[in-house]
Amino acid sequence: MQTKIGLWSDCHNFPSLPLMKLSAYHKSLGDCVSLYSPMEEYDLVYSSKTFSFTADIDNEYAVRADELRRGGTGYCITIKDGKEIFDESLNTPLPPEIEHIYPDYNLYPEYDFAVGFLTRGCPRGCEFCIVGKKEGRCSRQVAELSEFWRGQRLIKLLDPNILACANHEQLLHDLADSSAKIDFTQGLDIRLTNPDNIKLLNAVKTPVLHFAWDNPGDDLTEYFKRFAELTTVKGQRSRSVYVLTNFNSTLEEDLYRIYTLRDLGYNPYVMIYQKETAPREIRRLQRWCNGRQIFRNCPDFKNYKG
Repeated sequence: MQTKIGLWSDCHNFPSLPLMKLSAYHKSLGDCVSLYSPMEEYDLVYSSKTFSFTADIDNEYAVRADELRRGGTGYCITIKDGKEIFDESLNTPLPPEIEHIYPDYNLYPEYDFAVGFLTRGCPRGCEFCIVGKKEGRCSRQVAELSEFWRGQRLIKLLDPNILACANHEQLLHDLADSSAKIDFTQGLDIRLTNPDNIKLLNAVKTPVLHFAWDNPGDDLTEYFKRFAELTTVKGQRSRSVYVLTNFNSTLEEDLYRIYTLRDLGYNPYVMIYQKETAPREIRRLQRWCNGRQIFRNCPDFKNYKG
């Protein structure tokens, strides 16, 4: 008997990878699968949450389904003393037969790119990040490129720290050989770059390389300087660096990172930890820095009147 499946996610501007895998699996069983509609009734609804601060499905809708299954990082996080706490008991990973299935990209026809993980885990264990707690402190390969890519012109990688993987050079070779454009969406670890893997990154076709300078206590100036000298990826817009704010940093430390990156030829991009709690000055800093035209025309934050 055919089962009617509804799929819901709090991701609104990006396809949900877990839902695409669930869709592919249930369609292989002959089930009727579609994105959730509050006007429909279902046998089973999957709710996938990426963010802890977004509303749950049954807070927005009266879900009409015989069964509702929840999963995703957003359900594993609780807030205590302003910090995000990961609860392992609430973690419900996809079973292997679903985790390693080719995603159903037809679920989101408006997106024409491939998306997936080649590696999971990160050795850094940053306090603001749950990757180490959820995926482990060792970066390891979890898939071949063919598991989620079949010729699409753009690949968006979700890997938290691909350069920390022992096999990362082969993975970079595979990405270069694909001839697809590669977007390292979560950022590369500048501390793990060296002449060998920079050469490999130069061979990867990428519209922009993302890095991160999250901790003001780590002076990464020399790493960014060396990369700028060795990379063939030129132009400030092609080298973007996430700058974490509102987490154990002062405004002066935020500005030091922003100004240093700009002077080295990088494009700083301010990220706010728990933006809903951020002071007004940090929100102003984000508008000033991330507004490219404002940032060019008003190079000193103290002169920004926004």
